[in-house]
Amino acid sequence: MALERADADESLALQQAFFADIASRYPGWAPAGSQSVEPSDLAPPNGVWLVAYLDRRAVGCGGLQRLDIDTAQIRRLFLDESARGRGIGRRLLAELESHARRLGYRRVRLTTGDSQAEALRMFRTTDYQEIPPFTDGVFTRHWMEKRLA
Repeated sequence: MALERADADESLALQQAFFADIASRYPGWAPAGSQSVEPSDLAPPNGVWLVAYLDRRAVGCGGLQRLDIDTAQIRRLFLDESARGRGIGRRLLAELESHARRLGYRRVRLTTGDSQAEALRMFRTTDYQEIPPFTDGVFTRHWMEKRLA
């Protein structure tokens, strides 16, 4: 894992792959209809952007965006299909949670949909709990939160 800029070339390519993956799972979805986030929202002092590498190839990404003094939202968590099933996604999620703790957040939140079964399974098995909606989203079906120790 490496701290990177969300607007660096490799980061932008991963985000485009994330958007393509979401669009393939949810016909009719478009990036313009999703909750917006600026690269500066995923940067210090209140956020971070991580890129996961496998054999020196960028294969995953995810960021933290501040919601309030106690809460960060995990954004654009993505792992290339070729890298799935190796535990990289769990390590990426754990690293984001570690950064959230270091930044002083007491909880992290995220959203997902029913067509992302592998992500939903990962979140449920890493202590994320369903909570009431905190964003709009036509395709979002799961709003989740984890309290950080």
